Amino acid sequence: MIKIGLVGLGHLGKIHLKCLKNTEFEIVGISDLDVVNGKKIAQENEVQFFESYEELLSLVDAIDIVTPTNTHASLASEAIAAGKHVFIEKPITNNTHEALSLCINAESKGLKIQVGHVERYNPAFLATQDRFANPKFIEGHRLAIYNPRGTDVSVVLDLMIHDLDLVLSLVRSPVAEVHSNAVSILSNTPDICNARITFENGCVANLTASRMSMKNMRKLRVFSEDSYVSIDFLEKESQIIKMENAADGEEGLIIDSPKGKKKLLLESPKVTQNNAIVEELSDFYESIINDKPTKVSGRNGYEALRLAEQIEKINQAFLDKYN
Repeated sequence: MIKIGLVGLGHLGKIHLKCLKNTEFEIVGISDLDVVNGKKIAQENEVQFFESYEELLSLVDAIDIVTPTNTHASLASEAIAAGKHVFIEKPITNNTHEALSLCINAESKGLKIQVGHVERYNPAFLATQDRFANPKFIEGHRLAIYNPRGTDVSVVLDLMIHDLDLVLSLVRSPVAEVHSNAVSILSNTPDICNARITFENGCVANLTASRMSMKNMRKLRVFSEDSYVSIDFLEKESQIIKMENAADGEEGLIIDSPKGKKKLLLESPKVTQNNAIVEELSDFYESIINDKPTKVSGRNGYEALRLAEQIEKINQAFLDKYN
């Protein structure tokens, strides 16, 4: 049995607490700077509240960090120094320097880091995971209705970073070039961003993120030479259109193209519904108990953050020029 503690009892932290109860972890206790609210949540969930993070760390094998991003590095560093495995909500840290330091320190001690890029566990993504053969073009839209929660960071770190992680997991090639622009509407940081990322193998990803939308949307479309995969993360649905060479006289959905006659095959993969947060926390448990790599490692979190920082730098130059 792996003993775990939870630090951070905001909106997402409370969700993590409920989800941890559906894993194999033994929940030792919870901690938060808001002692009054923390004790209330502890009583409601029949777990122990710790005013001292250090005391909680001393009693566990792993810690689940669901606090504001600017606290991730210090809390995770303390946990790693104490020899504890770490689950950290996305983004992994405030900056890549902090993220790389965490990864190096954890690796030197043989400790696991898993980053909460939860869309990797979305059932619609899982249902199509083996169908992404050599992507050529990826288009993503992640739109959200405005919510003051989360506006302490830009829309890139708040929303787009999910798709940056997904794209990096699909395109196994270094980034060659990045173009981006952004605007701030209600926040002091960008609320809308469009980024175009070109990889060394020629794949292009065009990603749009907005927290100024009238409706929520989380979609990713992946184009390969012989297939098109569409994923709706919000509705948890996916569709695959595959192209095959068509013989003369063959029936079905046939199109004439410069590359000859093609037959289109439509498929809606079976999507097995799940609780993605329970799945990622359970994977974290399995990685510890079986000493295997985490699915979304600290290095994965670092790479997503590094690309996000590159986009943020370009966005700042754009805003400085036009504002």
